[in-house]
Amino acid sequence: MDSILAGATPVIDDGFPATKLFSQGYSYTYDDVIFLPHYIDFPADSVRLDTKLTRNIHLSTPCVASPMDTVTESAMAAALAHLGGVGIIHSNNSSSDQSALIRAAKARRFPSLSDPIVVSSSDSIASVSEFGSSPCILVTKTGAKNSGLLGVVSKSDWLAMDNVNNKEARVSDYMVKSPVTVPSSYSFEDLAGYLANSKLDFVAMVDEGSGEVVDVVASADVERIKGYPRGGVPSLGVDGKFLVGAAIGTREEDKERLEHLVKAGANVVVLDSSQGNSSYQIEMIKYVKRTYPELDVIGGNVVTMYQAQNLIQAGVDGLRVGMGSGSICTTQEVCAVGRGQATAVYKVSSIAEQSGVPVIADGGISNSGHIVKALVLGASTVMMGSFLAGSNEAPGAYEFQGGRRVKKYRGMGSLEAMTKGSDARYLGDKEKLKIAQGVVGAVADKGSVLKFIPYSMQAVKQGLQDLGASSLQSAHNLLRLGVLRLEVRTGAAQIEGGVHGLVSYEKKSF
Repeated sequence: MDSILAGATPVIDDGFPATKLFSQGYSYTYDDVIFLPHYIDFPADSVRLDTKLTRNIHLSTPCVASPMDTVTESAMAAALAHLGGVGIIHSNNSSSDQSALIRAAKARRFPSLSDPIVVSSSDSIASVSEFGSSPCILVTKTGAKNSGLLGVVSKSDWLAMDNVNNKEARVSDYMVKSPVTVPSSYSFEDLAGYLANSKLDFVAMVDEGSGEVVDVVASADVERIKGYPRGGVPSLGVDGKFLVGAAIGTREEDKERLEHLVKAGANVVVLDSSQGNSSYQIEMIKYVKRTYPELDVIGGNVVTMYQAQNLIQAGVDGLRVGMGSGSICTTQEVCAVGRGQATAVYKVSSIAEQSGVPVIADGGISNSGHIVKALVLGASTVMMGSFLAGSNEAPGAYEFQGGRRVKKYRGMGSLEAMTKGSDARYLGDKEKLKIAQGVVGAVADKGSVLKFIPYSMQAVKQGLQDLGASSLQSAHNLLRLGVLRLEVRTGAAQIEGGVHGLVSYEKKSF
């Protein structure tokens, strides 16, 4: 009593330190836990989100695009790098196609504004729907983006053709040959100035070295991107180009794929396995570090300290954490194996931190609050699939379902994805019977990641401010010291923490 009267601060035990909360035998996910607020003595804008992807790769924004074939190809990789994060290009394709996607992303100096539609000169355009949202269709030698540009068919010219037979003819009969192009090395300012001065509605960008089509940029897109909020400092490799990652498997043939990816300029590789604690992955880690010692390798996926320790000892530069937590993943349901994502991130981060290995929290991210929880629990970055799917930069065309504009989003463990080769990720490529560990679905149109990621990161900054953490490292320190406290939320508390008690409402985050 005397000490209190003298002005000393009494010790108040409120909430639980992470060490106690996560040692009670429960598997918690993000919505199960909540942080108790701490002390604020700085503005939200002073919060720093710079972080590490791997031991040697730094990012200004803690966002990673998942290596899924409905999430990350060249457009997404370029957009994330522009914002200060990184995209990992999927491997559910041939090594030449994956390499072409890497080159296309690295050839840009600003994010993609469209997804070029490409045909060969012998093809025909039967419907205006084939243009999608693009102002034109490009014609290349082989009908692929990684081929020489022969001509262009603008949507306005095609619509002006009133002879149906002409429209059914080969595009070589009516395309504009030798179209106007600009080098992919153009900066955004160069391109905006060129379009304004030339009074063109659109222009194709071509890689000067390979001749590959990189993008089609419309004047309307340029005006739109000018209005987007500013992201983090762009992620650039030592070559001065966008930082781009690539996924590979753990089979013998992936060693040849790796060689192609390194030649294409991949800055980091992710060993893409649903259960990473295997002899296959450990041997591949050692092979990568032995063959390409300057190339950082991310191992996983793992959810336990034991799994993590094995991969750390093998030489990984980063760990990917998560098993069965994604919205389209059914691994926990089908195989009865996995772990709640909050527990997995905390446990793996606890042991990875001792070796200086950054952790990527992969899966279960539905909102900015989940990002805050993942980062504070020990992750250095978050890997997102559904959070980015449905955006302009995600692969695929928009469709309409029930009056809503959507894009396909599928798990790499779905039977549909497995037909293209992703079953190797689940060690099922040699099996006659294929068992799905994912589903095929659709997500609503989210617009451009260039708009909603900066807003999401501002929300993350405000979350860290409420916790009294001015940086990710500060958050990790406060958690480790037991200063930050948590509690488990009941079902009623989770309902109360969201929107409730309204007849109707419109939810807008920004």
